[in-house]
Amino acid sequence: MNFRQFDTIIDVRSPAEFAEDHIPGAISAPVLDDAERAEVGTLYKQVSPFDAKKLGAALLAKNVARHVDSLFRDKDKSWRPLVYCWRGGKRSGAMAHILREIGWRAETLEGGYKAYRRWVVGELETIPEKLEFRVIHGPTGSGKSRLLGALQAAGAQVLDLEALAAHRGSVLGNLPDRAQPSQKMFESLLLNQLSLLKTSTPVFVEGESKKIGQLQVPEALIARMRASPCILLEAALETRVDLLLDEYRHFLEERALLEKQLDCLVALHGRERIAEWKALAARSAWRELVTRLLAEHYDPAYRRSSHRNFAQLSDAEKVSIAGADEAAFARAARSLFPRAALAAA
Repeated sequence: MNFRQFDTIIDVRSPAEFAEDHIPGAISAPVLDDAERAEVGTLYKQVSPFDAKKLGAALLAKNVARHVDSLFRDKDKSWRPLVYCWRGGKRSGAMAHILREIGWRAETLEGGYKAYRRWVVGELETIPEKLEFRVIHGPTGSGKSRLLGALQAAGAQVLDLEALAAHRGSVLGNLPDRAQPSQKMFESLLLNQLSLLKTSTPVFVEGESKKIGQLQVPEALIARMRASPCILLEAALETRVDLLLDEYRHFLEERALLEKQLDCLVALHGRERIAEWKALAARSAWRELVTRLLAEHYDPAYRRSSHRNFAQLSDAEKVSIAGADEAAFARAARSLFPRAALAAA
């Protein structure tokens, strides 16, 4: 599906439908809001299809008129929008018809969102095999995400799964200012990012597990990553603690939130150990807490899973991170990217 040929993608489904998933970059211009859609649906079932269509038409006309007067007021005659709804039927057809009557070259998406969703699932099964990945590994706190950012700044191709998933991939990985997207929205964002990548140049990606927070990484992508060459980050314990203290600053400011997340580990570590960790937090012994979390939770978990899941990790190129500042990661990125570019040439 080539969406880039259109100036605007218009999603006319209800706000709730849009919130669950939509084509990346689409704008929400519902012809029926959530309450109106429910009202029309109830009327259809309990009274008659005719009465439901009559009410729906009146509401649709009112809402489309509002969108024309607000969202589309500044569009010139050459504007070319794509309109879609759930199945590519009445809602998108009505909006597109009105826009065409005004003089704009409006088109509808055949099959609507349902067709788009089938396309997303199919593409996520095939695209990963076409890409060459370099998978960045390292124990928690070694700066994998920061290295990805430095590589991107240096011009390398990067796939940041944790940014797309709005989660840092560990028990303390929830972001303070962003909820995770739905699984469907994550897959839409992921496909949008994958479609921008060139097959001729390696793509740097962090070595994730199958789940990032509550979201599943598509099977074809995780399988491709696990069979790819690896890069292993090495950093001193002091550097790792510095990086984690900066990354998890919000937990230092909201101890109740930290304790709630630590409670998720009771089944693994027992109440006595969790109580010890909480006691360290209560007296703001942050460096000691992070050091113990690394030694007692994160590092053993990393050792258990990494070599088992990534076949080429034992042959990984090792990269040392000498410090927690941006310059250290910029140096590491420069050491990796020229070699990766030459390897693809």
